Amino acid sequence: MFTGPVDVSIIQRARKSGLLDLRVHNLRDYTHDNYKTVDDRPFGGGPGMVLKPEPIFEAVEAVADEATRVILMSPAGRPFDQGAARELAREERLLFICAAYEGVDERVRQELADDELSIGDYILTNGSLAAMVVIDAVTRLLPGALGDEQSALDESFSQGLLEYPHYTRPADYRGWKVPPVLLSGNHAEIEKWRREQAALRTQTRRPDLWKKNEKAN
Repeated sequence: MFTGPVDVSIIQRARKSGLLDLRVHNLRDYTHDNYKTVDDRPFGGGPGMVLKPEPIFEAVEAVADEATRVILMSPAGRPFDQGAARELAREERLLFICAAYEGVDERVRQELADDELSIGDYILTNGSLAAMVVIDAVTRLLPGALGDEQSALDESFSQGLLEYPHYTRPADYRGWKVPPVLLSGNHAEIEKWRREQAALRTQTRRPDLWKKNEKAN
């Protein structure tokens, strides 16, 4: 795997400045048996284990208040996208229930969760991985979290389209040249080119997103 520098400073900066108060709660702290049991076999049989309702309900009731939106991370939830991120960024408090094993007792979904989110049509080992994706996406939208507030407005999906292509130095690399318009200094033409490229990229790579954008406009 090749990767560039990982910018964890966004969440760190948000926490240090008081924009984000991020806490992790262990379900085992809300059990009452010697083994700190949080899961059990499913009624009716079947493979795997299911997270029990008691520790989840007690944990949520201990830390949540009326301003808290309780979100269950689950493959059965509504798809998480940039619109959902903007929606959650307006909430005062979020509490994520992270499922594991075969999932949670259905009564948690029915009686405790205010919302249910999925980050994609695949299965992860633990819902905490999915929750961190949501937390990262939401934190970027908090005023003051990014060094440049324009970044959140220009990124992919923010305007209902994929983001336009980016280039940096050198202007000519192995004969592959940067589009001349980006070197022209003509900001109006650059903006026009970027809009056109964003539209073209969305049409060719994400026709589903393009159709959704057309309906919205």
